[in-house]
Amino acid sequence: MGCVIAIDAGTTGVRALAVDEGGKVVDVSYREIRQYFPRPGWVEHDPVEIWTAVAATVSEVGRRQAAAGQAIAGIGITNQRETVVAWDRSTGEVLHRAIVWQDRRTAGRCDELRAAGHLGVVREKTGLVLDPYFSATKMAWLLTDGAVQDNAELVLGTVDSWLIWNLTGGTNGGAVVTDATNASRTLLYDIRNREWSDELGQIFGVPLRALPTVQPSCGRFGMVSGDLAGPGSPLAGVAVSGVAGDQQAALFGQACFSAGMAKVTYGTGSFVLLNVGEACPPPSEGLLTTMAWDLGEHGGSSPVAYALEGAVFVTGAAVQWLRDGLGLIRESAEIEALARQVESSEGVYVVPAFTGLGSPWWDPYARGTITGITRGVGAAHIGRAVIEAMAFQVRDVVEAMSEVGGGVSALRVDGGASVMDLLLQMQADQIRIPVERPGTSETTALGAAWLAGLAEGVWGSTSELSEIWALERSFTAEASPVAADTAHSGWRRAVERSVGWASADQS
Repeated sequence: MGCVIAIDAGTTGVRALAVDEGGKVVDVSYREIRQYFPRPGWVEHDPVEIWTAVAATVSEVGRRQAAAGQAIAGIGITNQRETVVAWDRSTGEVLHRAIVWQDRRTAGRCDELRAAGHLGVVREKTGLVLDPYFSATKMAWLLTDGAVQDNAELVLGTVDSWLIWNLTGGTNGGAVVTDATNASRTLLYDIRNREWSDELGQIFGVPLRALPTVQPSCGRFGMVSGDLAGPGSPLAGVAVSGVAGDQQAALFGQACFSAGMAKVTYGTGSFVLLNVGEACPPPSEGLLTTMAWDLGEHGGSSPVAYALEGAVFVTGAAVQWLRDGLGLIRESAEIEALARQVESSEGVYVVPAFTGLGSPWWDPYARGTITGITRGVGAAHIGRAVIEAMAFQVRDVVEAMSEVGGGVSALRVDGGASVMDLLLQMQADQIRIPVERPGTSETTALGAAWLAGLAEGVWGSTSELSEIWALERSFTAEASPVAADTAHSGWRRAVERSVGWASADQS
């Protein structure tokens, strides 16, 4: 059947990966993308740069696979989710830099909507909370403060829709579509009825006609344009057949196909998703409810799955801060060695609330703190405290999930920081359930590839995909419950000093 190419359009860079029939990543191409910080709390990307990076990486992998005699069965896309791109479908003009999921500029608007009594309907219809993290207030800001004109050619989409449109022809008939997982992160999609909501569009001031058409995550979104791919390109006419937001793609790529299975991705932030099955649960305090996937005609009798999600905004980004902001390490990979120079953080806690706190706090006005510093504290203690903060934040989320989601039986891990044995042992000590690391760290891209390959017949079922998933190592608790709980109690005290730190006009 050949290989599937997965596009992983992340927050700091873009990857294209070739995945063979055995689920093995056999080729990778990568481009870093620039982040823009025009004001404190504002984060932007250049959509043209994102597309250029995607086009370059996909072309490189496609050519190399063709040269190796491999046919390309389909293309899957996974992407940073809540980030908003505005463009004109008739001209292809990008109307503003993309507003990234981390951006906090609309915190005040979220406060106004909450004060006006809209939180209840938002929670019930979307499973989300009123927070600048999500897309709707970003879209509204573009229309009111970003000088984007509302007209019949306007498209307000997430990064996946921008890429699909370009891949399938752009101004020459490109498809203006998205999938259910990305739609479910906008604050405009009714996850129970699985459709854009007129009521939510009116609440947020976003015209629904500017939004892409929502399709299942598994199925054909369009074909790669021959003009785009170039004469003789192996990509010409290849179907874009799988799309999912990055965290849902990772849940799929971790083969968490049954209710009670969970994963955490340690990336720029950390995201815990728990599969809760085909019935949409009621809103849960401190957590999000989201579409896990919609497999459409390829999902058998139960094509739709929902998930509880805990979103931690800053984990890997805190390691980058140690590297770039404080100069304590030269490369991010040095963080574990630094932390192992000491046996304990000696009561030091780092709360990396650089852009507020996500689950289960949802406080856009929280700010980062370092507490417990004494004269004997050095770089290694701070480095260890940053790793501990990753484990503590995930514990907070898992505990919240256990209260409402029927419990987590095991936690599968991925993302850049999952290579750290120290972190995973700390995580197992804190949550006291097995922490399982798979044989590949590229589970987000793997999920996108699996969705596309399932649609194109490379794999026949999720059961077949479960057999492909392979365990590399399992971590179980070694620290005593008393020691783990004492450390976590100190963390919670540190969080209390972080919440509500910034005023509304500082966010």
